[in-house]
Amino acid sequence: MYATGAFSSISVAVGDFNKDHRLDIVVVNNDTGAIDILVGRYEGFQNQTKYSVGSNPQSVSIGDVNNDTRLDIVVANGGNNDVSILLGYGNGSFETETRYSVGRSPQSVSIGNVNNDTRLDIVVANQDSNDVSILLGYGNGSFENQKRYSVGSSPLSVSIGDINNDTRPDIVVANRLSSDVSILLGYGNGSFENQKRYSVGSSPRSVSIGDINNDTRLDIVVANGGSNDVSVLLQYNRGAITYEMSLAPGGGSSLRYVVIGDLNNDTNLDIILANYGTNNIGVLFGYGNGSFENQMMLSTGMNSQPISVAVGDFNGDREVDIAVANHGTKHVDMMLGNGQGKFAIQTSYEIGFDTPPLVMASGDFNNDARSEIAVAYDGRDHVDIFIAYNNGSFETET
Repeated sequence: MYATGAFSSISVAVGDFNKDHRLDIVVVNNDTGAIDILVGRYEGFQNQTKYSVGSNPQSVSIGDVNNDTRLDIVVANGGNNDVSILLGYGNGSFETETRYSVGRSPQSVSIGNVNNDTRLDIVVANQDSNDVSILLGYGNGSFENQKRYSVGSSPLSVSIGDINNDTRPDIVVANRLSSDVSILLGYGNGSFENQKRYSVGSSPRSVSIGDINNDTRLDIVVANGGSNDVSVLLQYNRGAITYEMSLAPGGGSSLRYVVIGDLNNDTNLDIILANYGTNNIGVLFGYGNGSFENQMMLSTGMNSQPISVAVGDFNGDREVDIAVANHGTKHVDMMLGNGQGKFAIQTSYEIGFDTPPLVMASGDFNNDARSEIAVAYDGRDHVDIFIAYNNGSFETET
């Protein structure tokens, strides 16, 4: 367990920021307008390194936006109506942020190549303007001015993927107040069709995309915070949904986040949920046909309020682990996987954050082949980076 400070952590992601072949972690802390980066080492994670971003950061995404083979960070700043771009040096450190305007109260950011030009672009879900912003990348870390498309009411989460198998990236958005998802099919040139909307459970908060029934077509998984269940939208025909089902009713409460990954090495995708209200992580192991086992609960501790989840290999054993940002206890928990669906929950090490984490991301930021962690906080204006050791613990980067 890693302490994250005094206020609110709400999101987490992973990546290798320093090219050491170890995953690193990014956590967003809403109160400080900051992100923390946890950089991976063989023995665990170093303490966080802080980077300033905009006001009230809500979401973080990782990708190489300037084509230099080094991972960069993009943060959605809910208080400034913009996104922060932090270009990576490849050693776990980052340049000072650059800002681009988006819609009102951006809540979620995703990175992908939406116009098929080999350059990564940015898609942002704007809660108060009920739209998404598209920022096309020039491939050098700079971006065109936004283009905006209407979606449902109060969009909170956005994902990018080719859901109609035409080789053109599409956009999927979870709309909290209208309790539906918007699908915007792409033309492959950075522009999109008008939205098509599909009902899901009550108050959807997070959306993820993957082929969960092994039919070579991408499916949509939605975490519904109001109805406390998961909506799975299967089987697309030229982008149309032909089947929808509800999973895990009553298993957790106030679901906040969903990710998809293969946790038990059976080649079938599984679902990982942050159950904010019941203080646990829910895991639904997939059968590969669109159905799942009953939800397995992994406790994050009393009053922990898990709010964001990321997956990756944090201890160098080539098995998938789970990182959790806990809003209530201001910690990042590690759940180390054995490749068979079992997890060693948390660690004995602690790292003090300035505030509770809001969102986190992970990646190899320093090219050491291990994942680091980047953290943004609830209401603060910086990010922290943590470096990992191979036992899945963390320490502040120096």
